[in-house]
Amino acid sequence: MVKDATTGPKLWVVLARAHGAMARYVETCIAGEGLGLSDFMVLEVLLHKGPMAISALGGKVLLANASMTSAVDRLEAKGWVARENSEHDRRSRIVALTREGRGFIVGVYADHARDIEAVTSVLTQREQDQLRSMLKRVGLAAEAARAERVSR
Repeated sequence: MVKDATTGPKLWVVLARAHGAMARYVETCIAGEGLGLSDFMVLEVLLHKGPMAISALGGKVLLANASMTSAVDRLEAKGWVARENSEHDRRSRIVALTREGRGFIVGVYADHARDIEAVTSVLTQREQDQLRSMLKRVGLAAEAARAERVSR
């Protein structure tokens, strides 16, 4: 093996550290808006994907149902989201941005996008495109490996 060659475990450590650093940076930036990361993610998903059931929203935000309900409760108390009855399933409730919530998250998201661009600008556009492609491939491979392991 070549000295200092990148191995899977080394790559995992670098990826985990980079993710942690980016997450801490984003949390610091949005904390100035009075938001935690999970509440921000809920608002961001609703802004870009539109109203959806709590279970679908939890899947997009990667939160468990209990945590998702707590986040929606907090956002509803601030007047930024509302729960509505589903037109298609009487048992299901849909979460949607309110007018105030939309106005709030549009501004916060614009700041967030600028904050992220400031960090990722250390890479050229080509490097950003390559990194995105490579991370997607690794993520898909990890999901396939997990599914195979679970099915054993």
